[in-house]
Amino acid sequence: MNACRLEPCIQLPLPKEKLKESVDKAKDWALMHGISIRSRKNFNKDQVQVLPVTLLPSSFPRKPFLTVKNVQTLLNELIHKVAHDKEFLTSSLKSTVQADPFTAKLFHIYETVYKKGFSQSISLGLLRSDYLLHDDGCKIKQVEINTVATSFAALATVTSEYHKYILGELGYRKKACEQIPENNALTGFCKGLIFAWELYNNPEAIILFIVEDVTYNISDQRLHEFEIRQLCPKIKIIRRSLTSLALEGVKLGPNKELIVSNMVVAVVYYRSGYELEAYPTEKEWEIRMLIECSCAIKCPSVQYHLAGTKKVQQSLAQPSVLKKFLKDDASVAKVQEIFTGLYTLDFNDDGEKAVKMGINDPNKFVLKPQREGGGNNVYNENIRTWLNSMKESQERTAWILMDRIYPPLQKNYLIRAAEESSLEDNADLSDIITELGIYGVIVGDSNEIMLNKQVGHILRTKISSEDEGGIVAGVGALDSPYLIS
Repeated sequence: MNACRLEPCIQLPLPKEKLKESVDKAKDWALMHGISIRSRKNFNKDQVQVLPVTLLPSSFPRKPFLTVKNVQTLLNELIHKVAHDKEFLTSSLKSTVQADPFTAKLFHIYETVYKKGFSQSISLGLLRSDYLLHDDGCKIKQVEINTVATSFAALATVTSEYHKYILGELGYRKKACEQIPENNALTGFCKGLIFAWELYNNPEAIILFIVEDVTYNISDQRLHEFEIRQLCPKIKIIRRSLTSLALEGVKLGPNKELIVSNMVVAVVYYRSGYELEAYPTEKEWEIRMLIECSCAIKCPSVQYHLAGTKKVQQSLAQPSVLKKFLKDDASVAKVQEIFTGLYTLDFNDDGEKAVKMGINDPNKFVLKPQREGGGNNVYNENIRTWLNSMKESQERTAWILMDRIYPPLQKNYLIRAAEESSLEDNADLSDIITELGIYGVIVGDSNEIMLNKQVGHILRTKISSEDEGGIVAGVGALDSPYLIS
C-alpha cells in the first residue's frame, strides 16, 4: 500500500568496493563517537557494538519537516495543560484504569498525590512527538507523543554528524552541509535538566537518573550525563534503578526533600519506569509513590506520564477538545492538521463503530495499548483476531484504534553489528520507511510555563516489511533527514 517512492540522497547501489570501504569507515566512526549499544545476545558491561544505523541519511521533504518542527512548542503547551487538568485526565482515563493495571497504578499514585497536595508544583517535560509521511509524502501525521523516558536525543545528535562525515567521504560534502539540518537535541535536553536543577535552588542537590537494572542503551544515557557535567560541572548525577532504590532505602526529609545515599535530589529523570517490568514487586511502586510525594522536580511527573498515554492522545483528537487547551483558532488548526484518526474502543456508540471498522478492514488500522517502548502494537489480520476475542471484554477499553499510515518507500543501507547480520559486510540495501521524531522541552507549573522550546529531531528507519521498529531491539536503525524540496 506504499504507493510512492522517494529518491535516495545519492545514486544507489554503491560499487562493491566503495560500499565495503564506506561500511568499514561508518562502523569505526560510529563506535568511536558513541553510536553503540551493549549486546542483548552476549551482554558484557565492558563491551559495546554498533547500534543499527543507516549508512546514508534518508531523503525527507523539507516542508513537512518544518511543519512539525514549528508545531512542537504548541504540543509541549498542550501536554502541559492536559497534565494540569485533573477533570480531563480523569474522564479520559476512566475506562482505561478499569481495564489496564499499569495505568491504574499510575493513576492511583496521581490521585493520592493530588489529594495530599503536590510537594513540588513544577514539572519538567522532555518530549518527543513522532510522525510518518502521508499522502505521497506531501503531508505528515503524528503517530504518538512520548512523555516518559524519551530516548535517543544524544545519539540522534551524533548521527547527524556521522552522516555529514559519510557523505563527505563519498564526495558530497557540500550537499551534506546544505541538506542535513542542524540538530541540537542533546544540548537542548541537557539544558532543560539544568534549568530544572537551577529552579530547585540548592547547589548541593543532585540529579537522579532512574535506569533499568540492566542497561543496553548505555551510550545514549551516559552522553546526557557527560553533557550536563560539561555544561555545568558542579552538578552531580547518580544512576539507580527502582529496584536498587527499594533495597538501598530512600527517605523524605523534613521538608519533603528526596534523599538518596544522604544526598538531596533536585531532579528525577526517568529513563525507565514506563513498563510493567520495571516494577517486579510492590516495593518499586512504593518508591515511585515516594518520589512523587517528594519536592524533587520530576521528568516526567506522574501527571505528565498520564498525559502521554494513548487514551489521552485519542481524547485530544476530538476537534472540540483542542479548543479547551489552546488559546486561538490558528493554534488549534496547526495541531489538528498533524493529527490522524484515533478511535475509542469504549462501550459506547463510537466504540462499537470502531470495533466494526477494525474487524471489517484491519489493514487500514493499528491497534495500540497503553504502553511505551515499542513492540506492543497489533497489525493486519491480527487486529481482527484481537478485536473478536475481546469484543465483549472490559479489556478492549485499554486499547485504541488508529488509522494506519503508509509512508513512501526509499532505498538505503542498514548497518548492523556482525552478530546481527548474515551478510559479509553487514550492510543490507533495502526498501525502508522512516519515522521522524521532534524533541521538545517544557518546564512549568499550573500557573506558568517557564521554558518551552523545540530542540532537535531524530529519524528512525526500518525495513518496509517490518511492522515494529525498535532500535534497541535491533529492528529499526538510527537515521538523519536529508531535506529535499
